[in-house]
Amino acid sequence: MSVVLDSVLAANATYADSFGDKSELALPPARGFAILTCMDARLDPAKYAGLAEGDAHVIRNAGGRASDDAIRSLVISYKLLGTSEWFVIHHTDCGMEFFTNDVIRGLLANSLETAALGPEGFHDVGSGPGSTAGDDIDWLTIADQTGSVIDDVRRIRSHPLVPDRIPVYGFLYDVRSGRLIEVKDATAAGQAA
Repeated sequence: MSVVLDSVLAANATYADSFGDKSELALPPARGFAILTCMDARLDPAKYAGLAEGDAHVIRNAGGRASDDAIRSLVISYKLLGTSEWFVIHHTDCGMEFFTNDVIRGLLANSLETAALGPEGFHDVGSGPGSTAGDDIDWLTIADQTGSVIDDVRRIRSHPLVPDRIPVYGFLYDVRSGRLIEVKDATAAGQAA
């Protein structure tokens, strides 16, 4: 076994030993909201939003972007599990700002090895084989932090499966201070009708 696997299984055993009444948590989130945020390991939505298990849905992907799959999850969140407010939370110093669609497509075409980030951006340190299978993917990179939050809130708000009654709030999480900073234009775009 790997060291990582061993440590995860040991942590799970400790967690399960003190699981207690968590098995009684209801399926719908107790606080009735959902968060769409980035997968960045520096973000802990439970801590920055004051969540306990069972409180809210947290949907994570690279950049916290309103992809088709993220919207699918939000629709399930409200339609089947009753959430009534949503947050889109991107963050400062996001890795999705450090490359473009063309850059990642080129990296993947060259090699499937992990790339390195240097002063000039990402570059390959491995050698082929690569794959062009990433050429048709929109990687939803970020050129403008606040602009991406506004775009994602607008995309969610205008989706035909999202009811007008659900407010969608837009925020940036500051990785240096831990603070949520409202993107007022995004929240304005996401107002409930």
